[in-house]
Amino acid sequence: MHHETPPLKAWLLLGLLALIWGSSFLLIKKGLLAFSPDQLAAIRIASAGFVLLPFILQRVKTVRARHWLKLISVGLVGSFIPAFLFAFAQTELPSGVTGVLNTFTPLATLIIGVVLFHQRAVAQQWIGVLIGLVGTTLLVTASASGAFEFNRYALLIIAATICYGLNLNLIKHHIHDLSALTITGVSLFLVAPPALAYLLLATPFTSQLATPEQWFSLSAILILGVVGTAMALVIFNTVVKMTDTTFTSSVTYLIPIVALVLGIIDGEPFFIQQALGLGAILGGVWIANKRKRQPFNTQR
Repeated sequence: MHHETPPLKAWLLLGLLALIWGSSFLLIKKGLLAFSPDQLAAIRIASAGFVLLPFILQRVKTVRARHWLKLISVGLVGSFIPAFLFAFAQTELPSGVTGVLNTFTPLATLIIGVVLFHQRAVAQQWIGVLIGLVGTTLLVTASASGAFEFNRYALLIIAATICYGLNLNLIKHHIHDLSALTITGVSLFLVAPPALAYLLLATPFTSQLATPEQWFSLSAILILGVVGTAMALVIFNTVVKMTDTTFTSSVTYLIPIVALVLGIIDGEPFFIQQALGLGAILGGVWIANKRKRQPFNTQR
């Protein structure tokens, strides 16, 4: 652990990481202009999985037989399924709201850790969870009229955060003997071929690259997969090595702010209910992790 003040380079990289992960929701929005949600998710997973291949060729040697099924599970729960959930959710949700809802990941991780993995939790952590749930409720029911109108598509994002929470607990409790880059790179590569096969064989993708709009959307999705996953992972691991996991986990608080600001710049509405929801979720995350902070990878 590094106890000295983080260097300027670490702060700059942390800011870059927040920009990359925070902008991923806007990139999804732009990708959906020309492609269906399932196509977007497939392109995202395939590009992320294959671009990491050079980084994991040597690391595959450290993977044992007992790891493979767990790594497939991580690939499915940590990347493949959430990619589809986010894509379908953003057909009816603003990118800024999606970015804020994604912040529920640390709280979902805590709940799953206690319920399924017999982790111990103090009262303070449960208070944080309850406050976060209130914030999530405000976001799920926010509307232009100020009335409470339930948006069922927000449940897809909550389901994605549950997937992330399950994934983080699987890694922590069952694959702790592999490095973060090995886990992410190998697990993504395992689900990349099925995603690519689905894209090429089950969708009209190859016939959809005829207009500038389609190429623009494809570029947005490729940036989402390559930069938002591969580059972000390298930056995340670099910052952890330069400082510690507590410092790096503070990106949790920056991502929704970036997502909301970019959404507003792109013309998305912003309601007082959403501001209250953002404040409650971030407050809940801070309270739940005040005693014992842990790194939470909130977008991958």
